[in-house]
Amino acid sequence: MSTHYTATAKGLHWLMAILLFGLLALGFYMQDLPLSPEKLQLYSWHKWAGVTAFLLVLVRLAWRATHRPPALPIGMSKLMQLASHSGHAALYLLMIAIPLSGWLMSSAKGFQTVWFGVLPIPDLLDKNRELGETLALLHQSLNLIFVALIVGHIAAALKHHFIDHDDILKHMSPHPEK
Repeated sequence: MSTHYTATAKGLHWLMAILLFGLLALGFYMQDLPLSPEKLQLYSWHKWAGVTAFLLVLVRLAWRATHRPPALPIGMSKLMQLASHSGHAALYLLMIAIPLSGWLMSSAKGFQTVWFGVLPIPDLLDKNRELGETLALLHQSLNLIFVALIVGHIAAALKHHFIDHDDILKHMSPHPEK
């Protein structure tokens, strides 16, 4: 078994990390802007990027299903292995649930998503203002949980590198080992 992720897995990981950080930053920035053409344009871009992230996570899951990741360090406790697997599962679950909640919210609020201004994405729900507001709260809450998990993910990677001195962080490094 390889001690590193494949180049494709690494590329998808880092591409998604950049995309998701951008989506989070844009989402938190635009939510309190006053209604304006700029805000509407930012919402369109956010939705385009959200659809793209959703499609990329499906590609990433398909890749992961057909390419085993490197083994965790032999000395890692069963509890830490469980935490690692649970954390990754939660991240993947949220990478699916967050764009779905955004899509449902947009549908309920009566704003169809048109991917890159070209491909209309069908609404999943009829227009319902009250449901739209509930879904907006769900979307925001899921994103806050996602941020907490990302912080935990980064903290765990740094702990492995600087405290445990194992190769976990190097497994996903975009630079090949020499």
